[in-house]
Amino acid sequence: MAEVGQELNGPGMVLRLVSIFPERLEMEARYSGEGGMPPMHLHPSQTERFEVLEGTMVTVIGGAERTYEAGSVFDVPPGTPHQMRAERPSRMRWEVTPALRTANFFERMYTAPPSNADEGAAFLEEFSGEFRLVS
Repeated sequence: MAEVGQELNGPGMVLRLVSIFPERLEMEARYSGEGGMPPMHLHPSQTERFEVLEGTMVTVIGGAERTYEAGSVFDVPPGTPHQMRAERPSRMRWEVTPALRTANFFERMYTAPPSNADEGAAFLEEFSGEFRLVS
């Protein structure tokens, strides 16, 4: 079970769970600047808010590419396809509203990722309320 203070290591990033409440999940993400874009995805009923604390983030949100520097704040509305990456070592504050099971999604994805296509499909189905790939 995901818990406050937990750090999760993903490709090119470390995600720290800051607070977990039903109405909001707060995280801090540290990026090495060496990771690529994750797959294009959306969150059906959740809003994401990002604040760039250090570095530079490159985003594609709703088909528009933008670059955000330290001090910038931006939102991703529910149902909006998006992806992002750090252009260099960067750090962001990241809020997800409502939280739903997003902390558990990241914990499972980064500590016990699916090992084959069938497990991957079952994982995506289990968390389809929080995360969907965009083809």
